[in-house]
Amino acid sequence: MPGTKSRTKAEKVVLAYSGGLDTSVILPWLKETYGYDVIAFAAELGQGDELQGIKKKALATGAIKCVVKDLRAEFVRDYIWPMLKSGAIYENEYLLGTSIARPLIAKYQVDVANAEGATAVAHGATGKGHDQVRFELTYMALDPSLRIIAPWKDRNFDLTSREAAVDYAKKHKIPIEQSKKKIYSRDRNIWHISHEGADLEDPWNEPKDEMLTISKPVSKTPARAQYVEIGFREGVPVRLNGKAISGVKLIETLNRIGGKHGVGQSDLVENRLVGMKSRGVYETPGGTILVTAHKALETITLDRETMHYKQHIALKYAEMVYYGQWFSRLRKALDAFVDATQRPVSGTVRLKLYKGRCTLAGVKSPKSLYRPDLASFTMGAEYDPTDANGFIRLFGLPMKVAAIVDGNKKAKKRQRKK
Repeated sequence: MPGTKSRTKAEKVVLAYSGGLDTSVILPWLKETYGYDVIAFAAELGQGDELQGIKKKALATGAIKCVVKDLRAEFVRDYIWPMLKSGAIYENEYLLGTSIARPLIAKYQVDVANAEGATAVAHGATGKGHDQVRFELTYMALDPSLRIIAPWKDRNFDLTSREAAVDYAKKHKIPIEQSKKKIYSRDRNIWHISHEGADLEDPWNEPKDEMLTISKPVSKTPARAQYVEIGFREGVPVRLNGKAISGVKLIETLNRIGGKHGVGQSDLVENRLVGMKSRGVYETPGGTILVTAHKALETITLDRETMHYKQHIALKYAEMVYYGQWFSRLRKALDAFVDATQRPVSGTVRLKLYKGRCTLAGVKSPKSLYRPDLASFTMGAEYDPTDANGFIRLFGLPMKVAAIVDGNKKAKKRQRKK
């Protein structure tokens, strides 16, 4: 079991550190239990003001060093955009906000470990969840020589609940936002925020309005709809309302706009990789707008066979992101396929935001395969309807032959009865 043997005090471990409840107590626990020299690594992924004072907090609770890196641009460019282009959505609803961030955090943990001469990496994911898989698969893929320390799976780790972690934090005077009355497990980045635990563990309980963080309750959204236009180039969103914009700024802006209208709220019971079901409430306002826009643009730019095959790929891609297999050969191969499908996916999509809904209001593309003259109910020279006669006869021939065979059997039965 990782982390159960005694270590030399000089040994360094790089901890994925968010400053939240779990990693806030794990940092001093690693030091006092095994004598590790703990280097805290925090990734700026667009989680608002959560990283304010994080270096001071990490050092005050026992870290020998705290490394903070702003990874927002890389996160959007190399992780979110490929996922958006793939069409990946887990179980029809989850836009994979937490899942897509973990490989990037773990990648930089490995980089810091190599730069600092650390022999181990650690994370605060529990033994029941899926983040443990996402972190550890990335460590294994990028540097299998590093020891993996997961305190929640360490037999010496006696903080078996979030309530126990709160007590530990109070005892050690570790500042935390959580209390036993306010104990949601949250994960936030530029793509979304998730809420788990507490009253949400009972799927009969309706999510409370006050739980929402980056979007308004639908009951408190404006009475007037708002329209936005997203411009795409080869599957990547590059313009907002006609103006060029960076990926980070685009998502931040759409989060504000979509959040104001209650867009992107999802209450989902999902199937975890470890075999159980869990419930999460997600707020993904900007992501919902972009996913809706991208889907709409593909409807007029992708041919039928490519679109249908890509739907199979999207399902597998979503599973791989959810399962933590980002740094796998298959994911890279799928990206090559997806990139090829996205070459014609350029154009503009207009969306209507109103009372929690994001609906298509218009789509256009210079690469559009949609032809009004073909789609029209008016018959013209461009389409000879009599061509359909032979097509239907050939297309339906197997069904016709089966019907004849079945019909002959029935006829023979009737003959015997006579």
